[in-house]
Amino acid sequence: MKFLKLLLDFYLNASIHVAFSVYMLVRITEFYFGLSYNENLNYFIFYGTITGYNFVKYAGVAKLHHRSLTNSLKIIQIFSFFCFLAMCFYAYKVPIKTLLYCIPLEMLTLLYAIPFLSGFHKNLREVSYLKIVVVALVWSGFTVLIPVLDAGLEFSLQLVLVAIQRFLIVVVLILPFDIRDVKYDAISLQTIPKKIGVKKTKKLGVALLVFILVIEFVSSAEIVTKAPFMIFFFLVLVLLMRAKRNQPKYYSSLLVESLPLIWGLFLLGFHNFLA
Repeated sequence: MKFLKLLLDFYLNASIHVAFSVYMLVRITEFYFGLSYNENLNYFIFYGTITGYNFVKYAGVAKLHHRSLTNSLKIIQIFSFFCFLAMCFYAYKVPIKTLLYCIPLEMLTLLYAIPFLSGFHKNLREVSYLKIVVVALVWSGFTVLIPVLDAGLEFSLQLVLVAIQRFLIVVVLILPFDIRDVKYDAISLQTIPKKIGVKKTKKLGVALLVFILVIEFVSSAEIVTKAPFMIFFFLVLVLLMRAKRNQPKYYSSLLVESLPLIWGLFLLGFHNFLA
């Protein structure tokens, strides 16, 4: 059991789980827009997620709840290096124009971790409310805009709606993490729960979920997408409402982060069942 726990902790701490979630959101986008499976782009995004997340998490000063990672940090760094090499390998196979589209999102990721404000003592993460916006922008950009632009599709109302929906979905998925981190975050870091409280944060999340639901039924006419989305919708709602400051260790990092995977697996399953 101890070995399995160590394996699970490495899986989560090395950002493999979040990379699978991002990968699945890309697959969902491919399904919604009828795109062919793009192995090179999808793996570029997968390994890029691991590289980017681990850079953001471990390049700077560790947060209080990351101090337990000290002994395994070197292993994660080595793993991240190999993921970086894999990202470069697949980047070589991705069209130049697509890589150029990625540059603004990559710059946001760098500035999220690297101090460049207030005399190089402050990064984007430390600017009030900007943390959640930057993360949602990067996720929605890589999982919606990049796959669609790479496929050569033009901007459309559906693309705009799905991008907005994905942005809001990521915002809602971040809320349980922010609720958990209220006791860890510095006073200067004004996350939504710290500013308006946990109860109002949940109410905000529910309001955003309603808007997300409306966009789903406006942007997609495919019957096969509705049932998987509704399963995802209610799971997000339940986990959001049950989120609390003193939540179980794996509540957000494993359960909440698994929701895009569940959505994608149900979507693919329903499609295969009805095909």
